Order: sequence, then C-alpha cells, then structure tokens
Amino acid sequence: MAMTTQHVPSFEAALTDDGEDPVRTIERTGKSRNPLRNFVPPFLMFLVFLGIWYAYSGLRYDIAAQRINALPFPHEVIRDGFLPLWDENNGLRPALGYLWVTLIGTLTGLGVSIVLGVMIAVVMNLSKSAERAIFPYAVVAQTVPILAILPLLTQVFGEKFMVRLVVIVLIAIFPVITNTLFGLQSADRLHHDLFTLNKASRWTRLWKLELPGAVPALMTGVRIASGGAVIGAVVADFFFTRGEKGIGFFIRVKQQRASERPEMFMGTILASMFGVVMFLVIGYITNRAIRNWHDSARDRT
Repeated sequence: MAMTTQHVPSFEAALTDDGEDPVRTIERTGKSRNPLRNFVPPFLMFLVFLGIWYAYSGLRYDIAAQRINALPFPHEVIRDGFLPLWDENNGLRPALGYLWVTLIGTLTGLGVSIVLGVMIAVVMNLSKSAERAIFPYAVVAQTVPILAILPLLTQVFGEKFMVRLVVIVLIAIFPVITNTLFGLQSADRLHHDLFTLNKASRWTRLWKLELPGAVPALMTGVRIASGGAVIGAVVADFFFTRGEKGIGFFIRVKQQRASERPEMFMGTILASMFGVVMFLVIGYITNRAIRNWHDSARDRT
C-alpha cells in the first residue's frame, strides 16, 4: 500500500508576509473591528459623572446665584468659563496664556528629571555603595511633603522660575530613577557571561548591554514622570506668584472670587486636560521608542 505523506507547514511558512505571527495578526484584526469598545465605557462613565455633578449641585444649592458661586452646573462652566473665547481678561483666552507658561515649565522640568534620573541610576548601577548611599535620599525626595518645604525652597531658590523647576524635578525624578535602575539591573545573566568571556570593560557592558536593555523600563518611568511633572508645575504655579505665572496661579485667583467660580472650574478642567494630553503624547512617544524591545508596545503601533 502506498503511503501518503501529509505536509506540515513550517513555522516560517506560518508567518505572514511581513514575518508576523498569524495569531497575533488575527487578534489585532479582531481588536480593530470593535474600535468603539475602547471609547464606550469611558464615555458612559463620563455621563455618570456628569449626572452625579448635576444631582449634587442641584440638591445642595436651591438658589441659582449660590450654586454658580459655589458649584455651578457643567453647562454653566462651559457658558461662563469656556465660551468667552476672545475676551482678553476673562474666559479661555487668558487661561491659555497661563497654560503656555505651565507647558514650558513642565517640559523643562521633565527634561531635567530624565537627564538627572538616568545619570543617578547609572551611578547607582555602577556601584552598590553608591546605590546604598543615594537611594534613601531619592525616596525622601519622593515622599517629603512639597508644601512643607516650600518656605525652604523659596529661601534657597527664590520665587521665580528656578524654584518652580525644583518642585517639578522633586516630584518627577523618582520614577525615572527607579525604573531606569530596574532596567539596568535586569540584563540577562547569560548576556553578562558572554560579555565576560569577551573580556568587555565595565563601560562597554554598560553602553552595549545594560543601557539598551533598560530602554523599556526607562520609557515607563518617563511616562509616569510626565504626570508628576504636570502636577508639580501646577502646584508651583499655585503657590509662587513672582515671575511668569502659570495655570495654577490663574486657578488661585479665580478661586478667591466667588463670582468667577466657573472660570476656576474651567482652569481646573484645562489643567486636567493638559495632564491627559501630556500622558497620551508621552505614551505614544515611548511606545514608538520601545516597539522593537517589547511586544506590548509593538501591538499598539
């Protein structure tokens, strides 16, 4: 009897034309068929939040004037806060000017945090003694109440841009340090053995093995630090009134005037939207940067 042979496709043949696993391609195609599933739950939660806001404000304040001066309805925030688009003294236009100052401070502080954080993590990775000496102070910088040391920071750095920068760095640098250090120390032991067999120097090992391998962890730290940088910038603008003033100062001024409470809420919403945009932009950049390192990032691009 003649025996029939059944052809078993190889792994390479099972790959798609671009070399990608067909299972992953099918999963990604399935995800793309339902784009609304990523937007419907947050939208429904937003509607629930608006409903709670309307209900609480309406039940808490019977008189419209009291409500507007305390907790206005969302549509009143839009009408009295956002819609005066071209007024030079009220509404969205001056708020955007303050937000621009906050944007510059945030990006500058985030850049300084990344540079200093990576340098500190590299030093800690090169020496266990340095790690033991530096890490406790990095924890202190993260956990110390910023409001408690504002007078000290003012005395040392003044009340203009430098002290704002210091506040941003104190809040944003810890995630960069810890994530970068984790990435540097997570290089595969077999790879280290290979470098040892080739008698590679410590700097060669750092530059060609540890730093490239730490990029995904570093980018995760940068993403976390971006949110901290926004918080630090708004907090600094809220408490320091000299020099160029940011969105935090705008919120503070509007808070002190009951008749301008809708603009205060507008400034708060604007600052929150700025934080969300920063997180999304940094997240996109980090995903693009690590797509060749990590499957999860590759799936999003």
